[in-house]
Amino acid sequence: MSVKHPIIAVTGSSGAGTTTVMKSFMHIFRREHINAQIVEGDAFHRYDRLGMRAAMRERERDGVPNFSHFGPDANLLEELETLFTRYGENGTGQLRHYVHDAAEAQFYKQDGGTFTPWEDVAAGTDLMFYEGLHGAAVTDKVDMARHADLLIGVVPIINLEWIQKLHRDQTMRGYTHEAVLDTILRRMPDYVNYICPQFSRTHVNFQRVPTVDTSNPFTAREIPAPDESFVVIRFARPKGIDFQYLLTMLHDSFMSRPNVIVVPGGKMGLAMQLIFTPMILQLIDRRSRA
Repeated sequence: MSVKHPIIAVTGSSGAGTTTVMKSFMHIFRREHINAQIVEGDAFHRYDRLGMRAAMRERERDGVPNFSHFGPDANLLEELETLFTRYGENGTGQLRHYVHDAAEAQFYKQDGGTFTPWEDVAAGTDLMFYEGLHGAAVTDKVDMARHADLLIGVVPIINLEWIQKLHRDQTMRGYTHEAVLDTILRRMPDYVNYICPQFSRTHVNFQRVPTVDTSNPFTAREIPAPDESFVVIRFARPKGIDFQYLLTMLHDSFMSRPNVIVVPGGKMGLAMQLIFTPMILQLIDRRSRA
């Protein structure tokens, strides 16, 4: 943690909705004139797209069928922790970008599925914002959770997460149904061992729970809409959270536990604005006074 160079980390698995959370934070940063250094978790994968396919085939030949981006071996977690450490100490570090699609390929003038060259963190930023798989990861080599001043988990219930992944990978990325199922099964051990434990280390968790039948996510024809769900928001440290204010501003919300508020799914973005704006401003105020 760092007073002068605060770090915010959003962690969640692919298809969990972390990108939606990032957009909410971008609104806050623009409105409050905060200069944030964005760090993408995908940029710290160990292999590019073709390299990952080759590495998976090699692991399978070696009798390791569960190699995935969820686990530490497929990622540069030590380099990511070095970035967190250096940024917290003096606002420096190195990062890169992963080229996801054709639009980004045209912008960066290189093939999709590749990494841009390493570059220095922009000078004079107010804070660093990470979004990816391992913002709160802890292994025998790294402890990411200790660096973040604000840790946020984004965790739809598992059936909803699978529905979102199936639809995204099939409609946007052109994968077959069988290929997506293979991916889900292959990465399940890493999900249990490395993704789930992170949500016990976060300061705030957002979990979307659909109010429609998702009993068989593998036959679902559409993703449940926000208005067909609730969002369960859990605070690890509820002291200082004005729950009465949140209940007043977020109509049809209720408290399910002393540290948990449940809001309609369509108000998730508003809830994030109300909850995180004062938290971010507090980090910036501490930084200014330091």
